[in-house]
Amino acid sequence: MSLDISQRDYARPDVLVSTDWVAAHLNDPGIRIIESNEDPLLYAAGHIPGAVQVDWTHDLNDAVRRDYLKKPEFETLMSRIGVTPQTTVIFYGDKNNWWATYAFWVFQLFGHSNAKVMDGGRAKWEREGRPYTREIPKYAPTTYVAPHRDDSKIRAFRDDVLKHLTTQKPLVDVRSAAEYTGERLHMPDYPNEGALRGGHIPGAKNVPWSKAVNPEDGTFRPAADLRALYADEQNVTPDNDVITYCRIGERSSHTWFVLTYLLGYPNVRNYDGSWTEWGNLVGVPIER
Repeated sequence: MSLDISQRDYARPDVLVSTDWVAAHLNDPGIRIIESNEDPLLYAAGHIPGAVQVDWTHDLNDAVRRDYLKKPEFETLMSRIGVTPQTTVIFYGDKNNWWATYAFWVFQLFGHSNAKVMDGGRAKWEREGRPYTREIPKYAPTTYVAPHRDDSKIRAFRDDVLKHLTTQKPLVDVRSAAEYTGERLHMPDYPNEGALRGGHIPGAKNVPWSKAVNPEDGTFRPAADLRALYADEQNVTPDNDVITYCRIGERSSHTWFVLTYLLGYPNVRNYDGSWTEWGNLVGVPIER
């Protein structure tokens, strides 16, 4: 059984809430529960009462270019789901919160810091036999004024990664071992597609995202275990400038969340271009 959140010695324990906490705040008007999944059909099949859906493909991404939504679209999204700058949003989802932390990360590009993640995600809520509903909630539209998206602090681009290669600063490849070695171009049990070449960015060390969670319930491991995991694998410490990556940035947002909030490391960026960009770039090096 995993420890309570308060017993895990996180730098920011306030960014995690338990399933018990969510169950006790279902009717809190200052809270908006957000489900974000890899499979968008899961929400329609049943979701936490009062939860709204944020679809990573349609709601968070630009419709015609590989980039995220901009300020006007983010404001429209927040108005539609009934969120104000003062609303605390609680993210949860499938795959042990891959897409919940991805949505959390995108929200931070717009400075919505009133945000938390439900520890254990959708699977833990289900395993505990807690209620689901198919009723789609309706909230009054809000007026939300967002700052312009700020990519400078928590997002990395390919040029940033190229600079990392010359400075030998930590790069964390959070994919599976088979993707890291180049045996596969995608996750196990998924189609082998997404990039022309297999392998990893030179100098990157493989710390699969799943090592950060308890396999029995998907909750995050205690801070001491996490610090040892990343320091042992690649000298990922608070004084280093760290970049995480995966295939498209969702699994690496999970590791970004762990390093930034649970361990409190101040200089961690997520390279959302990840292997689908790097593995297709002309003229950049790879390792196998």
